[in-house]
Amino acid sequence: MVDPPATGSLSPSRAADFKTCPLLYRFRSIDRLPERPSLDATRGTVVHAVLERLFGLPRQERTVEVAAELVEPEWRRLVGAEPERAVLFADDTDGSALAGWLESARQLVAGYFELEDPRRIEPAGREQLVQTVLADGLLLRGYVDRLDVAPTGEVRVVDYKTGGAPREAFEAKALFQMKFYALVLWRVRGTVPSQLRLMYLRDRESLTYAPTAEELGRFERTLVAIWMAIEKARLTGDFRPSPSRLCEWCDHHAFCPTFGGTPPPFPANQVAPGDQMPRMTPPEG
Repeated sequence: MVDPPATGSLSPSRAADFKTCPLLYRFRSIDRLPERPSLDATRGTVVHAVLERLFGLPRQERTVEVAAELVEPEWRRLVGAEPERAVLFADDTDGSALAGWLESARQLVAGYFELEDPRRIEPAGREQLVQTVLADGLLLRGYVDRLDVAPTGEVRVVDYKTGGAPREAFEAKALFQMKFYALVLWRVRGTVPSQLRLMYLRDRESLTYAPTAEELGRFERTLVAIWMAIEKARLTGDFRPSPSRLCEWCDHHAFCPTFGGTPPPFPANQVAPGDQMPRMTPPEG
């Protein structure tokens, strides 16, 4: 079956941005305002890269010692690809801050090994792009940390988190991204993933969930409603701030009316923005 032409695109991170704060969505997806690298987000990026590389090694080499040795090379590789990250340790004259930060990344990697044995797993996909176009033309796409497929065909979606595990009241919010992936895979494969697994490396805990087709159908309608709200805001230029505790981590106070700032002029003749899906890890927590 051929997908209908895409009329807009949405990733889990940008959908979550709009739900959290419409103005944040505008700053990131329309204005493309730069954001400063952070220690927490960069550590998350390095840890994800280490775990991706780990599964590229022969099974017998997938040990905690080998994984720990991958941390510093992955940091060096990241700085080589994104030199602006080096500013994080610009004042670290004796290298002690970097050494401590690298050790904290190794501790997160070690936490992974307390949750499962990678020698017993052979992923079907790592950092895999999954995408589908819904009937109304909305393109959904995102990168799955890991995709496991059992010999009997059951699919498990795995996501690594370097922040703390959420309290029970916030589990639904934590699962938003995973339900997004589950919906895409259901539409692509015709089978609902049997398990969604969030692995919280800092707390060394896992959150697992088994979605249903009925639930994912409702979630699809939610995503379409989010996109319709984005389109309405785009046509009017009315992207309003939604203040919350998350404002503490926002880089855009200078442009936000909540903090006395003024947004940049709204782009003339703005067309529906394509979602560039930057590979970023949100603040730990």
